[in-house]
Amino acid sequence: MTAARMFDGFAADYDRVWTHSAVGRLQREAFWTKARRYFEKGGRVLDIGCGSGEDAVRLSAAGLRVTAIDVSPSMVRLARSRGVEARVLAAEELARIEDRFDVVMSNFGALNCVRRLSAIREPLAKIVKPGGYAIFCLLGRFCLWEAAWFLLNGEASKAVRRWSGESVREGWAVRYPRVREIRSDLRPQFTLVEQCGIGVLLPPSYVSKLPARVLNFAACVDSRIGGVRGFRALGDHRLLIFRRSAL
Repeated sequence: MTAARMFDGFAADYDRVWTHSAVGRLQREAFWTKARRYFEKGGRVLDIGCGSGEDAVRLSAAGLRVTAIDVSPSMVRLARSRGVEARVLAAEELARIEDRFDVVMSNFGALNCVRRLSAIREPLAKIVKPGGYAIFCLLGRFCLWEAAWFLLNGEASKAVRRWSGESVREGWAVRYPRVREIRSDLRPQFTLVEQCGIGVLLPPSYVSKLPARVLNFAACVDSRIGGVRGFRALGDHRLLIFRRSAL
């Protein structure tokens, strides 16, 4: 199965399971709490792995000019139906993009399907303006909630599936690179300037039956500890903000 077919299969339920779920909304707000200051009104943004277009719609409403890409034709159709300027393109095909951007972003795990981020370093450096930013939110390697949840449910293989750095989902390899590996892959053009965990105490989306007050409390705690060394490595996702060198 290709990545395009895998995400096509998720498209119909993507917003219900993730975008509009309580956990999905809270994790997305955690992302924007940290990332919003890097987006300036009037700036140009490329959204890699745009999904149904939730982030692109938000940015457009804030006065930014957004171009979106996704490997899944079904996801692109959803994004376009919401007025997003989207096209079918894989992250590995960034060299086909000729425009330049103030920010290139990828939210909630699209880049975990890229075999090695060093493969996109050069084309990424060409499309991010000097002094601009690459903002990536990837699935982390050690998710405390995932390990505890699946162990308690007797599914040990799922509990540790991220730990080796790669797992196979729906026939497609998903990678969980360490932060130091990502930093190495993007040097020397990009320098890591900020990082935090998203979903440290707040659970992944498949833990869906917790009361709203518990989820809101978890999100509040995350806002305090998500950037703390040690805690940030335990999140469902890892937010990494890189600055493009001025040279």
